[in-house]
Parts: sequence; structure tokens; C-alpha cells
Amino acid sequence: MNTTAIYHRPESEFAYLYEKNQMHIRLRTARQDIRHVQLLCGDPYTLYKEAWYQKRIPMEKILSTDLHDYWQVSVGAEFRRLAYGFSIESFDGLHVFYGDHGVYPFEEQYLEMNNNYFRMPYFQEADRFKVPEWAKETVWYQIFPERFANGDPSNDPEGVLPWGSKNPDRQDFFGGDLQGVIDHLDYLVDLGINGIYFCPIFEAYSNHKYDTIDYLAIDPAFGDNETFKRLVDECHKRGIKVMLDAVFNHMGDTSHQWLDVIKNGQDSPFADWFHINEFPVDYKEGENFEDAYDITYDVFAFTPHMPKLNTENPDVQAYLLNIARYWIEEFDIDAWRLDVANEVSHSFWKKFRQVCDNAKDDFYILGEIWHSSQRWLQGDEFHAVMNYAYTDAIIEFFVKDEISMTKMVSELNNQLMLYREQTNQVQFNILDSHDTPRILTLAQGDKDLMRQVMAFMYLQQGVPCLYYGDEIGLTGDMDPDCRKCMIWEEEKQDRDLLQFTKNLIRLRKENQKVLSEGAMHWNWVSEDDGLIIFERELEAQRMIGIFNTGDEQITLSKPENVLLQQFMQEEEEIIVIDKKGFVIAKADQEDTIEKE
Repeated sequence: MNTTAIYHRPESEFAYLYEKNQMHIRLRTARQDIRHVQLLCGDPYTLYKEAWYQKRIPMEKILSTDLHDYWQVSVGAEFRRLAYGFSIESFDGLHVFYGDHGVYPFEEQYLEMNNNYFRMPYFQEADRFKVPEWAKETVWYQIFPERFANGDPSNDPEGVLPWGSKNPDRQDFFGGDLQGVIDHLDYLVDLGINGIYFCPIFEAYSNHKYDTIDYLAIDPAFGDNETFKRLVDECHKRGIKVMLDAVFNHMGDTSHQWLDVIKNGQDSPFADWFHINEFPVDYKEGENFEDAYDITYDVFAFTPHMPKLNTENPDVQAYLLNIARYWIEEFDIDAWRLDVANEVSHSFWKKFRQVCDNAKDDFYILGEIWHSSQRWLQGDEFHAVMNYAYTDAIIEFFVKDEISMTKMVSELNNQLMLYREQTNQVQFNILDSHDTPRILTLAQGDKDLMRQVMAFMYLQQGVPCLYYGDEIGLTGDMDPDCRKCMIWEEEKQDRDLLQFTKNLIRLRKENQKVLSEGAMHWNWVSEDDGLIIFERELEAQRMIGIFNTGDEQITLSKPENVLLQQFMQEEEEIIVIDKKGFVIAKADQEDTIEKE
């Protein structure tokens, strides 16, 4: 037994309230090292009276990585408090007890010691991680407003280019605006979208608007506050939620606060609003507009036009928290996406969460974090993060061929085990965005591969997000190329890809419950022939995904009810799946898919 690999941490993703009186408890052990794990649990005040350690509850091995196995059980408690430990038996015959003070021989003298047990002192409903139910049911659509549609030429900025006349450079403007979004809301409804994530829409100098000038005003090139109010109302009429992008890590260098710092230096009332290392503020220009060196103040990345805000300054906090509240109360938005969220203090985000919760029930908060994010997902900051770490593993295997199939599965499982179950249900899954190359470009124009990857991602836990234009075959390399103008002429769109996307979104929404909340079982992961079979299971519901990532046809027994497929040939008792093919099916409890 590898006792050094045994791990549990109370009041964390290893032990948390899932529902009001239901606690999830997890244990980590070395991979393929342990035969059985059982939970010993009871009321901490009745151990000696009831000897409840004699009752053992089997734990299920739910997922495995290349290093570890993870076990889980769900338990309640009559008096809403719990003491618990673990009975662990290895394949080599060793039997131990694991509790708050480590590993002991599985002997009664140690089981009777009250302080040897982990504790959930009380099931505090106020501390339970809660997520908006609607978020689990949402399929998001990300819009880069300057490039989606030009609905009002009267507000076009100076020097605007004809729509789609060239691939975008960093300082190009094409005239996209909020009226253009209003004009195409029915297109989004037909697509199946019920949530829009907008890149920044507040007044800013650039086309991307991440260099904010005024957080309380819509950018004039996009419309005005009344236009946005009308947009939100029209979205809500159609059952579409609205998420805005909050850029609170930095602001623009044409904001009146920063201009005052340039003018008055350390005597400016806004000098402490930023992280300034030397006055006067200065920098040397780099290779392009968004690059510099010898910068005398902290910035986002090395962009001199985005000075970093000091969010520990009480005046800055009050300023930003007012903005958070304003757009919720005045315009009824449903969610905030937080740009560069990992570079802002936890203490600020905790205050931000309280403001949003007080302003609107069931408000959704999404952080832009590209790495492991447990610290932000404890229930008092964000509901979810942009799940790049999860979807990167999918892309690295399917598209880039940089990792093996087993490594992809290991990484997906590892990411799931970093967070509570309710967190995984609303994680924001994306294959591309305004910050990455488009998925079709990554796939080198291979739309069959793109469809396979999309289908695989839409079967995962979390909520899918579609980057505007992917559904009609829009391409683009790293930004700014991934921010091309949306193509609206139907004859220039890939209508087959559009129909596939509609079908995939419909499948996701019709089976949302099992895909959001169901367990993940990896039934077949074969490097030899490239076959992946997994299922999502919730109570009596089962969804099966079958993916051929190899080079040869694969013959399998036929599933009960095929919902969506690519490159599948069907015969009486079998199916044959070609390269880049997949099958998504419903199944009953007895149905198994076997390789012929």
C-alpha cells in the first residue's frame, strides 16, 4: 500500500455540502493500489455510545488519473454534523484506518479515538456552494461586438472599414454595434442559444474595449445605454441571458483618472489608484501598439495602454463595486465575466460577490482563469471559470496530437476532481475565443475533425460556449485574426456545419440533466485503435459517446437509440464507424456497447 498517496482535506472539494443535508466525501489513493474503501461515520457526540465505526459504507471509485484513483460517497446526518474516517484495504492485503491524524492499523483502539476522525462540525447551509440552476441549462454564444454585425451605420467610428473587407489588424474598425446584435437575436434563437457572453461594451479607445475609459457608459460606436437596455429586454423576451465582461484588473490610458496621473504625477488624487513604481509615468514603445518596455508602472502583460488598478485602494473598490451593482440594478444583466480575474486580490472578489448576490438572486459570476482555480471556487467568489485547462486537454489530443488519449482522459479527470460537483456543472467550456485561434483553424480546415471535437466537448460536464461564427465555418489564427467580421451572406456560410451545430445544441439542451449532473464512466480508452467509449449516467438515464480517433474503421454492437452521428454505417446488429466518426446514443441500464 502506498500510504503516501492517501489524501483527504476536510471542508474542501474533498468534503462539502452538495445539497442541504447531503455531503459528498472523496478520498484520493495511488492508482490501482487499493481494493476497497469504506467510510466510517457518525455523530461526533455518540461515538462511544453507538460505536458507529462498526458500520461501514462502501465508497465508489469514480475517476482515475495517471497517478491516482478517486473514491466518493454521499452521506447525510440526522443532526447535521458528522465525524468520519476511512477503512482502506489494498491489493497486497494491508488494512488501515485513515483519519485526521493520518494512517493507523485498522484496530479498535484507534477506531475508538474520537479525535482521530475528520469533522464536518455542522452542515452550514450559508456556506454551501450554490450555483444558479439556469446556468446549467445554458448554451452560451460569445460575441465580439465590433465584429458581429453593423446595425446602425450612424454610430460608426472614424475610419471604419467596409464590413469584412480584410482580415483584421489590431487597430481596425468595422462598425459592429449593439443594434447589430438586436437585429440577429432571432438567428441566435434558431441556433438554440440561450445565453450571450459579450466582450466589453463600455467606452474605450480600442476595438476590443479592454482599455476602459468609462465603465458607466456604452461605447458610442456600439450605441448608448438605451440601446443596451433595449437589447437586454429583447434577449429576456426570448429566454436569453446576458453576461457582460468586467475589466477590473486594469483600465485604459485615456481614462480621465490616468490622464490626471500623467498631468499631475504623484500629486494626482488618482496616483494611488494604480501601481506606479516611478514618476513621471513613462515607457518605451515596443514592436507594436500593445507592446512596450521600461514601463514605470504595472500593466496588463506588457501593454502600456492598460495600467493596472490598485484594487486594495478603498476608493478604487468603491468605484468598481458601484459599477458591478449599477449594470445589474439598472439593466438587469444576468452575469459578469471577470477579465484577468487571477491578477486581482481574493479580498476584492469576495466583496464583489456579496454586492452581486445582494443586487440579484441567482446571479452568475465567471472568472477568466486559465489554470487550476480552487482558491476562487470555494463558494464566496466565483461560480465558475473559463475552463481552458479542461478543454485544452481535448484540443491537445484530438486536434494537435500533442498528448496521448490516456493522458487526455487523465487530465480531464484530474480537472473534475479539483472542484465540487456543483462547480463542475457550471464550468464554462470553450474550444476557442477572442484570445485563441479558432477551432477550425487549429484543425487546419478539417470540418470533420471540428465536428468530432465539438461533439466530444458538448457531452462533458459544464456549460458549452460557442464563439460567434464557428457555426458557419469562420476561421482565424491568433488575435487579431480570430476576430474577423461575422459572415451574414448565406451563400458564403457553411450551411451544413450550421445545421450540425443546431442539432448538437438541441441534443445538449434536450439531455441537459444527465449531461450536467450525470457521473462520468470511461468504458473503453484504447491507444491501439483510437477508440473512446464513455457514458454519462444519472439515475435511470444513460448517454453513450463513441469516438473513433484512429485511422481504421471500427465495428461495434449497435446502441439502442442513436441521437447524433458522423460517418456511421448501420447494419442489423452492428454499427461501423469510420475515421473521425462518432456516435451519441441513449441507452437503458442493460445496454452495453461491445467491440466486434
